[in-house]
Amino acid sequence: MDGERRSALTGLLCAGFAGFAGLTGLTGLTGFAPSSAAAAAPGHTARAGAGPRPPASLLGDEIRRLPTSRKVLALTFNAAWDADGIDTVLAELRRRKLPATFFPTGAFAEAHPAAVRSIADAGHGLGNHSYSHPYFDDLSTAERADEVRGADAAIRAASGTEPLPFFRFPYSSTTPESITDVNDLGYAAIEFSADTNGYLGPQGGMSVDKAVGRAVDAFAPGAIIQMHVGSNGSGVVLDAEALPLIVDAALAEGYEVIDLRQFLEAAAGVR
Repeated sequence: MDGERRSALTGLLCAGFAGFAGLTGLTGLTGFAPSSAAAAAPGHTARAGAGPRPPASLLGDEIRRLPTSRKVLALTFNAAWDADGIDTVLAELRRRKLPATFFPTGAFAEAHPAAVRSIADAGHGLGNHSYSHPYFDDLSTAERADEVRGADAAIRAASGTEPLPFFRFPYSSTTPESITDVNDLGYAAIEFSADTNGYLGPQGGMSVDKAVGRAVDAFAPGAIIQMHVGSNGSGVVLDAEALPLIVDAALAEGYEVIDLRQFLEAAAGVR
């Protein structure tokens, strides 16, 4: 973290940051103007359900930063282990009136249906993080489809809502072939600009300050910040504690927290 940002962060840690101007639309985002007349990209098969679709600009590669010159960023949370941080995270997002996108695995949705339902009930988007969190490099096309579809079904059952056509690869391990397979199922591959590594917990050498620092260092127009709602068994959810400080730092630097759903196209005319 550079000196200027560390100085600003130190002030935030001590005094906090007051005020939030509210969410605004994404008019002016380069390459991401939503269209109400979307059609399926040639060669791509619609996923289950009849919800919105990713535009062609989100297909063909992994998305690690949203292509815009505006000072906007997205907050995302993976959910693959315990749900210890869910209540704290949702309460903070509700207090700030901020959106986030959550990526549960299918196994998590089956083990913690109330947590997944609470995310949906709070109005946040639910992406897909596979069913059992395997390395997709090691799977066949058919096995990848089983993982994605199995997670979709489990998330639907737990949440009672239409999951988003956003897929995040386990371990962020992607290949051109696996991205093509996911795209062919109707999903955009939404990865991240930086992971706070808060999931490692104190036993993994992490702290709230370090998690916040990793996020702040990644701030840039279109940044996608990855956090986790669980602790990977440590019982300490650093990302839940780091969230308000990350938001404070983003707002202090003039960033707007945006909703990834605004990058989707309506499914009108798609069968």
